[in-house]
Amino acid sequence: MNLDTSSNLETKTEQSSATGNSGRMLRWSIGEILALLDMPFNDLLYRAQTVHRQHHDPNGVQLSTLISVKTGGCPEDCGYCPQAARYHTGVENQAMLSVDEVVTAASAAKAKGASRFCMGAAWRGPKQRDIEKMTEMIRAVKSLGMETCATLGLLKPGQAQQLGEAGLDYYNHNLDTAPEFYEEIITTRQYQDRLDTLQDVRDAGINVCCGGIVGMGETRESRAGLIAQLANLNPYPESVPINHLVQVKGTPLYGTAALDPMEFVRTIAAARITMPKAMVRLSAGRQEMSDAVQALCFLAGANSIFYGDKLLTTGNPETDRDRALLDKLGLHALS
Repeated sequence: MNLDTSSNLETKTEQSSATGNSGRMLRWSIGEILALLDMPFNDLLYRAQTVHRQHHDPNGVQLSTLISVKTGGCPEDCGYCPQAARYHTGVENQAMLSVDEVVTAASAAKAKGASRFCMGAAWRGPKQRDIEKMTEMIRAVKSLGMETCATLGLLKPGQAQQLGEAGLDYYNHNLDTAPEFYEEIITTRQYQDRLDTLQDVRDAGINVCCGGIVGMGETRESRAGLIAQLANLNPYPESVPINHLVQVKGTPLYGTAALDPMEFVRTIAAARITMPKAMVRLSAGRQEMSDAVQALCFLAGANSIFYGDKLLTTGNPETDRDRALLDKLGLHALS
């Protein structure tokens, strides 16, 4: 097979290749991404690793720790989420953590090697009093010398600016899936709502952390559609978390047929090829992945993980297991 040269790969990624409905030029079409996903597995990983080495330390992994600063009681109907108030999952509505509690957790994460601290809250979107408390947390975590990230839902006008002024480095707001599949997963907010929040974050000068979830019953074409949406954001996100659905009893997606692990690896590779400079993060679902599958994900271009015993409400591999895996693969934590 005649694979692209390194220079051609970079040129393809940085240049436009198709015209969208709005008339703007797109870097990647859904058809082109489908063609990537359809490649022989070895060829796809070779191409992804080639792109990865052009832009990143091939053996470096960025470690992020995620905590929930406000758990449960969310009014949305996201079909995957155990924090939605309408589902019976055993997740209780909890009050917002104090700044001291967050600083204690961030200090512990830093001591274990995490360089970025992510704070999540189960809201449709924050009220002004919530923003005021979040800015305190951001400043306190920044004072520890860590990068800060927050995922707080939809932002109202001016809120992103306040977060940026407090020193927030990244704002996470995932697209979740392709537009065509979106209403199968969520009905209480529109796709455009998510895009509007991402634009507010960009306008405030905050880095964008934006990805999605696979394994929700979507087709390969829908996975290509998600990657196309992300890759054609202008600019594409600095951080791209790829989540594997964690099935929680009580949520509508519980019982969904499991995604083949190699399809997940292919999705990581497509994200790396189409967004070469981004940090591609293995996010939710790693606890169910074998070391071999995670190793293939790193080979496919993943270079960031959530690091810690728990994500917002679901389990995550223990830090000792992660350290052992990184050591086994000869990978090191990025500072």
